[in-house]
Amino acid sequence: MKVEYKSSVNTPAGHRSVYIVAEAKKISEKRCEIEKVITIDDEEPNFNMSRTGANRQKYNGIYYAEAEVGKKKNLSTLTVI
Repeated sequence: MKVEYKSSVNTPAGHRSVYIVAEAKKISEKRCEIEKVITIDDEEPNFNMSRTGANRQKYNGIYYAEAEVGKKKNLSTLTVI
């Protein structure tokens, strides 16, 4: 299933919230496991991402995408697309 949820990334300016769209596998009635991150803030994860284009907002999208894989999430906190 495809899900969307809010997460945060660490930038030089501090933590910033981002929207993540991912593929997930249902593991129980109320929980799922993230298998693959498709987009972070409507962009494919890459090494040099930025929320606003400013250097102080830059973060490594590949790192955060890989960190999300394997996490177990409650379906009540996700939006199923």
